[in-house]
Amino acid sequence: MKQVLQNLKSGKTEILEVPIPQLKKGNVLVQTAASLVSAGTERNLVSFAEKNLVKKAQSRPDLVKQVIDKARREGLLTAFEATMNRLDQPLSLGYSSCGTVVEAAEDVLDFKPGDRVVCAGGGHAVHAEYGLIPKNLIAHLPDEVDFESGAFATMGSIALNGIRLANPQLGDKVAVVGMGLLGLITAQLVKANGCSVYGMDISPTRVEFARKLGITADTNEVMLENYLPFTRGKGFDIILICADTPSDETVNLAGQIARDRAHVISLGVVGLNIERKGYYEKELFFQVARSSGPGRYDAAYEEQGHDYPIGYVRWTEGRNLQAFVDLLAAGKIDMHALITHRFAIEDASRAYELITGKLQEPYLGVLLTYPQQSGQRVRKIIFNAEDSASTPDIPLSLGVIGAGNYANAVFLPAVKKTNGIHLTGVSSSSGLSAQQTARKFGFSFASSSNQDILDSEAINTIAILTRHQTHSRFTLEALSRGKHVYCEKPLAIRKTELDEIASYLKQSAHPYLSVGFNRRFAPMSKAMKEYFRNSAEPFYINYRINAGFIPSDHWLHDPDQGGGRLVGEACHFIDFVCFMANSKPVDVRTVCLPNEGKYSQDNFQITIQFEDGSVGVVSYLSNGNKRFPKEYVEVFNGGKIGVLNDFRTLELWDEQKTITKKSFLRQDKGHQASWKAFIDAVQTNSIEPIPYEQLLLNSYTTLACNQALVTGKTVKLAEFINLD
Repeated sequence: MKQVLQNLKSGKTEILEVPIPQLKKGNVLVQTAASLVSAGTERNLVSFAEKNLVKKAQSRPDLVKQVIDKARREGLLTAFEATMNRLDQPLSLGYSSCGTVVEAAEDVLDFKPGDRVVCAGGGHAVHAEYGLIPKNLIAHLPDEVDFESGAFATMGSIALNGIRLANPQLGDKVAVVGMGLLGLITAQLVKANGCSVYGMDISPTRVEFARKLGITADTNEVMLENYLPFTRGKGFDIILICADTPSDETVNLAGQIARDRAHVISLGVVGLNIERKGYYEKELFFQVARSSGPGRYDAAYEEQGHDYPIGYVRWTEGRNLQAFVDLLAAGKIDMHALITHRFAIEDASRAYELITGKLQEPYLGVLLTYPQQSGQRVRKIIFNAEDSASTPDIPLSLGVIGAGNYANAVFLPAVKKTNGIHLTGVSSSSGLSAQQTARKFGFSFASSSNQDILDSEAINTIAILTRHQTHSRFTLEALSRGKHVYCEKPLAIRKTELDEIASYLKQSAHPYLSVGFNRRFAPMSKAMKEYFRNSAEPFYINYRINAGFIPSDHWLHDPDQGGGRLVGEACHFIDFVCFMANSKPVDVRTVCLPNEGKYSQDNFQITIQFEDGSVGVVSYLSNGNKRFPKEYVEVFNGGKIGVLNDFRTLELWDEQKTITKKSFLRQDKGHQASWKAFIDAVQTNSIEPIPYEQLLLNSYTTLACNQALVTGKTVKLAEFINLD
């Protein structure tokens, strides 16, 4: 399918062929008929992308500070590469579309193939021939409403939400500041609500356009002379700000024309340095509207499909969509008069030339239109059918499942530095990230179906880089098909899943399996391990992680997706402690700081007791500060001390001397070495890079630590592993 993408690095707006998204739970697949180009959000994004690096930095000093802090912590090259990777990830444009449902997940009961619908949401209702839309972000489009009008539904729901916040009454005098697309839709809705509307704009052209729609409107200067007669000397009951300007003049103008205790609602993006005097003397109510209504930015509502009970939240984001469509069907508002330009999807770049001022034409509603032919929906794009399978010279053919930031920024750059591997296929459920990854790294095909990787006879090695809940399933399926597997951590998020893998590995012959416990392969880790090689005493190992805060609704905290931060992230550090101790864990204890309504059991300390008497401590903390280095390891043993600071400095101490190793330009956490060890083992048919006994035992130890966190009790490994 064709999709419009914005490249932040090059500044180009591109129309590319992308695999159609894979249908998933709680979603419907919609064939797009029309989509609305946002003259605000999208124009700003495209304008930012077109700036050079210096101007980008000048416009976003907050991001520059983050890059500087990262360079200070992790090295200049690490920060530079991370920044370039972020800029090299094209963004989907669009958030308001309409079309026809072609597929619906089994758990979606209100929509079926053939239904005409309107769609909302960035990343969902994008400018593409097909969109994967969560069920709470769609609404039925009646047959009497055409697709072009339906494409305005998201903008209409934004206007409706702002109006509802003001709670207008019949006969209220309402000022709408800004006669752009949002303002004109808002003014029509206010009129339909039985209020008297006065529109204003600095542009005489837009004022004239509003008048043609039957809206009383003037330029700001004229309005200041006429608003008192319009409101019978009282001032406006409600002021709805729909302008887009960084100036503070707009919000202060609203205070000037308001009556006592009026409502001022900001729907647009304006300066918010409010002069206290005007708002204080009239005791005004001021509120910023949060887009299209309750549910917006709530992952549980938008992504997971959990609706709010109508008795408690009457007008959600989705119900606002439906209300706007119903008003269109009733003829209360008209969108056709707002359409000034239409472009076929193939010519979408001209739409962005228009809204960024390159065409120097007046515009208002700009639509993209799409062909409506039926046919096979393509979920696999082939870039190069030749040389995709293994050969005697290049025996390994790699397929990658998952194409997120880790794949693009860390894993695949390491793979590209390793010889003897065909990059055959990459998949992601969205299709878009797979397409971009395939283009960037030279894979032969991209797909939105993970089965295309698992089923491919050309692929004999698979890397699993998806979210955590799929790791064990994909690992077992790939191994059972005779494919070698490199699975990013964790190997499993539940004991039953790990038990299945452990049972499989008991077979006498099977493909290779390794897990991305890369820190044990880092050069400084190996040097520290070697330093203590001849020690006969038990170890004390302390690993402190300044992990940083993530919000409670992040997928990593979800026990069904990420498994929690202990299972999903701390497994790295548990493996490292076990690697250094070189002894079997016996029991584990985990204590946690109070959550205090902010944290999600992600400030904890793990104590691991080993068979030889060694003790390992992992202190994982999310209540710190990202400016401080992330990882710090101390090892004490037999008169020697090793100190590893964020994989940039290593100090080895004994009674005679101190050995110091430093890496000034970059961190090396062992990603490439971990991958190369796996590939070398496969190619030479030698021992696995992480012995399976260790791999499984350390994974069980992680799950036991999580059990100790939940129960508050010490967990003995032998009993935990043998639990039914």
